[in-house]
Amino acid sequence: MAVPAIPSPATAPIEAAPAMGAGGVAVVLNSRDATVSLIDMATFTEVGRVNVGKEPHHLYPTPDGRQLIVANAISNDLDLLDPATGKPTGRVRNIDDPYQISFSPDRKWFGVNALRLDRVDLYHYDGAEMKLAKRVPLAKAPSHLWFSSDSRWLYVTLQESDEVAAIDVERQEVAWRMPVGRQPAGIIVTPDDKYLMVGVMGEDYVLVIDPARQAEVARIVTGKGAHNFRGLGDKRHVFVSNRVDNTISKVDMTTLKVVDTIAVPGGPDCIEVTADGKQLWVTSRWAKRISIVDLDQRKVVRVVNVGRSPHGIFFQQRAPLL
Repeated sequence: MAVPAIPSPATAPIEAAPAMGAGGVAVVLNSRDATVSLIDMATFTEVGRVNVGKEPHHLYPTPDGRQLIVANAISNDLDLLDPATGKPTGRVRNIDDPYQISFSPDRKWFGVNALRLDRVDLYHYDGAEMKLAKRVPLAKAPSHLWFSSDSRWLYVTLQESDEVAAIDVERQEVAWRMPVGRQPAGIIVTPDDKYLMVGVMGEDYVLVIDPARQAEVARIVTGKGAHNFRGLGDKRHVFVSNRVDNTISKVDMTTLKVVDTIAVPGGPDCIEVTADGKQLWVTSRWAKRISIVDLDQRKVVRVVNVGRSPHGIFFQQRAPLL
């Protein structure tokens, strides 16, 4: 099964979008409204909304950086946006339940967590077209995913079976699973490829795993509802959103210790980091807003109202993922 090629930005239909200031545009997914809020980063104001498919939760840029993919879990499709302006550029249909998505570092694979269907779909990617390679069944509720740096492994959190699974990408099959605690959500691989870090949302900690041994290394207590990750971009520090405690923890990935905690109300969820590393932009899942954190001042300095249940967030001028 092949799905349509991702339309070229030069030829795809484009709707009008408002002009942006010098700071660029932040794209925020309003999951319950089926819309995208466009935030002018220079003025900290919402300047437009774009209609997308049902329940947009997560988003990811194409490997060439020319398109931003919005994954719509309920309408079973992907909306494509210009990452610089938020303008719609096309739609890819017939992608089942795309809850969380990612491209492999070698640009050959596109992974889709189908949370409500209890499986991970692996697509071959040739730079334009995605061709389904394998549906990998997993129980239960695959939530977040992360490829290893060599693209050999795809690690997946299973939110309702309280496990992490490792998929062998070459074989397109599950290699191992291990329990991690209640309701695991976000997952990353540390920059040295040594450890997995898992946000255990039903608890108050990040579990650190040695994937080579499938063994627990440490539990880093961050806060209740430890949920998602975003690196500072210095290959040493990572931020963890604690959705119940309404905090963001800063963790040193070399010492596996919390080095700072910042209050962010409203159920902090997904995080984006400005290219200069000075601000966090955080979606407040329960509060219909995003919070902008000044890292020097260690506090929220601005709030921007958006739609219902804001989830994924992206802007083009951002720090490296780790």
